[in-house]
Amino acid sequence: MSGPGSDGALSVVGDEERLGALRETGLTAASDAGMERFARLAAEVVGVPVALVSLVESARQIFPGMVGLDDPWAESRQTPLTHSLCQHVVAEGQPLVLADAREDARTCASLAIPDLGVVGYAGMPLTDGDGHVLGSLCAIDTEPRRWSERELVLLEDLAAACSAELRLRIVSRQRQHAFGEAETSARRYRGALDRSQLLLSAADALADTTGLAEVRQTVRDLVTSDLKPVYVGLVLVDNARKGRLRRLIDETGSAPMESAHETYDLDSGWPTARAAKENRTIVVTDEAELRRDYAPEAVAAFHSLGLFSAVCVPLPGTVIPLGTLVLGWDEAHEIDIVEQALLAALAGYTARAVERALFVDNRVTTARQMQEAMLTDLPEIEGVELAALYRPAAATDLVGGDWYDAYPLPSAAQGGEDSLAPDVLAVSVGDITGHDLRAATLMGQVRSMLRQADLDHPGAGPARALAAFEHANTRLDIGASGTLIHAHLRPCPAPQESSWELTWTNAGHPPPLLTTPGRRLHEHGMLVYPGLAGPERTENRITLPPGSTLLLYTDGLVERTGGTMTEAIDLTARILTDHAHGPLAELLDAIIDQVPAPDPGDDIALLALRIPATPPPRTVQAPTTSTEQ
Repeated sequence: MSGPGSDGALSVVGDEERLGALRETGLTAASDAGMERFARLAAEVVGVPVALVSLVESARQIFPGMVGLDDPWAESRQTPLTHSLCQHVVAEGQPLVLADAREDARTCASLAIPDLGVVGYAGMPLTDGDGHVLGSLCAIDTEPRRWSERELVLLEDLAAACSAELRLRIVSRQRQHAFGEAETSARRYRGALDRSQLLLSAADALADTTGLAEVRQTVRDLVTSDLKPVYVGLVLVDNARKGRLRRLIDETGSAPMESAHETYDLDSGWPTARAAKENRTIVVTDEAELRRDYAPEAVAAFHSLGLFSAVCVPLPGTVIPLGTLVLGWDEAHEIDIVEQALLAALAGYTARAVERALFVDNRVTTARQMQEAMLTDLPEIEGVELAALYRPAAATDLVGGDWYDAYPLPSAAQGGEDSLAPDVLAVSVGDITGHDLRAATLMGQVRSMLRQADLDHPGAGPARALAAFEHANTRLDIGASGTLIHAHLRPCPAPQESSWELTWTNAGHPPPLLTTPGRRLHEHGMLVYPGLAGPERTENRITLPPGSTLLLYTDGLVERTGGTMTEAIDLTARILTDHAHGPLAELLDAIIDQVPAPDPGDDIALLALRIPATPPPRTVQAPTTSTEQ
């Protein structure tokens, strides 16, 4: 294809406003770290060999972000429009999803098919703040591809985040132009220069924020020194409940009214609601105006905050405002035209940071829900007490591959039949490498594959199950790596019928801790890594007499800044001894409260089991109780 295919499409691609916005991004046919990151994410989450951040100019497309292209395209990072499917995304202003580009009338003649190997194609629009389509975040397969709804949703989410980044760059470039103009007039208007400095700081500071609480704190820090408000708040449109607004509550608790009025209607009598609904800045100059134009609860809130005047600035969104930024003073404060412009620009930076934070929060929340859903209930076992606890990392942008598991097994005599043995229990704790959605997904696969390996080898030990999993992990190219403990627990025969035999294999994991007798089970082999050759997995055995307590844990518990792992393990062992006779749930609470760092950078999984001092008859039942979370 030589071009978009119609005069109308050509005019869209060549539109001067669109091309001007494209230039304002500052991106060229050169690698850009941020755009490369989006291309890598697209390739990984959708699972394609080629992914591009493609920006369409009047006569070519450029690739500031690129994964999987071969030379000469990889070297030049550009193609003419004769090789562009992304131009159709720009021309049509909507996603272009093709199972086979060779079968679509718009694309079948494109030179991208023979020269770049494009067959399956899914391109999502990348837009600026005015709705101009600048290009496409596209996933490309070299074979026909039937795209799933989930893949398209993930690609669309990434394109939205990439668009937010492009808009931020455009605003930043515009800010640079505005800053240059401010320097010209700074000799006469020193105050305006100071305000421009605030915008410069805002662009830099807000670009690095990831969470909503961090966005609010950053905005407050930025404006307090210059504009000197006594209150800075953020109110957001609640996407989960249409027509409602939600305040970001100050975690210090210094503004109780935020909790008292956390959510309210967009049509309610609050100046913040009017600013968002009407998409205009609302200024409150005194209490008389507030009483005349707004609801009694708004007046009461002003009194509780000690405010005399305030300004409410809408946060610009793609279609409607995202919410409102509110600044309040305890004295009369005049908002001149320069300050209004400043606040409007600051609201723009804040809105982009809010969009990015919401995107991250949504993705992480989904990943955490998926991760926690994989942590199944513990079985009820007569003769053995079990308790578990899982705590995610403190950093909100992390999910991981930590897990625990416990399940009954068929006996060897049953030949793998569905009925359960009365006395065999498998337990495991592990940590898959990584802190992302892929690690959480691999964790679920590893748990399921270990269970399958145990069931497929009735009567065999935990080392056999681990070896079977590792074989599948390598041969099926699953790519899981990490550390784990896998163990089987069986009752001892007479005369030790009150004791249990623990057989375990350790793949590079921190040592389990045991009381009665007190010791650390240091024996271990190499970690799990696909294709890594090493000695055969070995098993270790120990008898757990009545009163014994065994603790399995992941390294997030004992990795602490300012202290060694050995010190953390020593502390855990002391707590284990001190709570040797108390409820297991209280033991785990004590460990999680005292051992980890205040803000752990890794997930923590704990699994404790105890042989009661006077055990009842032993049977294994199906899971009925919920795991401690």
